[in-house]
Amino acid sequence: MNDTFGLVIIGDEILIGSREDSHLAHFKQLLQHKGLRLSRCWLLPDEETSLIDHLSFSMAQADPVFVCGGIGATPDDLTRACAAAAADVPLALHPEAVALIEERYGMEARPNRIQMANLPHGAKLIPNPYNQIPGFSLNQHYFLPGFPQMAWPMAEWILDEYYPATNLTLNERSLQVLDTPESALVEIMMRFNEGFPGIKLFSLPVLGENGYVELGIRGRGDLGQAFMGLQESLRAKQIPFR
Repeated sequence: MNDTFGLVIIGDEILIGSREDSHLAHFKQLLQHKGLRLSRCWLLPDEETSLIDHLSFSMAQADPVFVCGGIGATPDDLTRACAAAAADVPLALHPEAVALIEERYGMEARPNRIQMANLPHGAKLIPNPYNQIPGFSLNQHYFLPGFPQMAWPMAEWILDEYYPATNLTLNERSLQVLDTPESALVEIMMRFNEGFPGIKLFSLPVLGENGYVELGIRGRGDLGQAFMGLQESLRAKQIPFR
């Protein structure tokens, strides 16, 4: 099962600064709560070529991806058409989506709102508890509205439905390396990666008069043995830490 996810946030309004993004922080927390991890994030404009190029690339990768924004009914909502182009499938009215939109809006569904049911061929619907206008999934990509009050509960439904929480949560242990430049840790880090290939090792320099290097590990389950091994490697090189 995939335990890493990508996130695509679409919207000129975020790039030009008229709105602040809140998706990145929320999706990181949501995935961590489920024992999963956000591995990458992209911020894209409402621009056809950029969206098609990126979605074509993204759909060729293994990770599932959440895509927020651009699935409304106005001319600048390009995500549906770009997703279809990236997947090389036509757009078509989805009968279930048509029924939901007509039930919600009645006579006002046409001619504009019904366009939200014009989805890539083969797409599956994602229920929207806020206003019942669905998102859709295609090629392990989950297309959601840009509005957090809609997107976030829809994302939680996706995780519960398709990616049940793992039994082993992602854990982290770290220490502070003192009086030592980060470059002096390279050999230790390379040997650690060889000895513990399933555990992610990271280093984060902290600058200033009392600077240090935060050296740590992330992984699932018990990290005790790996963390002891890291400490022993530092002691063997007489590198101080706390």
